[in-house]
Amino acid sequence: MKQIQPVSIWSNGTNSQATQLSLTIINDNLSTSATLFYQLLTDDQKALANGNVIIDGTEYENWGNSSDINNDAYTIAASKLSLTLV
Repeated sequence: MKQIQPVSIWSNGTNSQATQLSLTIINDNLSTSATLFYQLLTDDQKALANGNVIIDGTEYENWGNSSDINNDAYTIAASKLSLTLV
């Protein structure tokens, strides 16, 4: 889990602040692509939003060459979701 710059999310009739990004890999074909499940969470771990992020093509190839693929996965996912890691 990584801390993000807070973002407002409308959830269950209220506007809440997501402050955490959680990622779980749900599929990696070890060749061309990986699918990550993301959750945007509050400080007290309440899930406000979720979905999937796909890493493929050149992005997948570069990710596989990284010395810290976990950190790079968060960087890629944050970029795709227009989030800022802090």
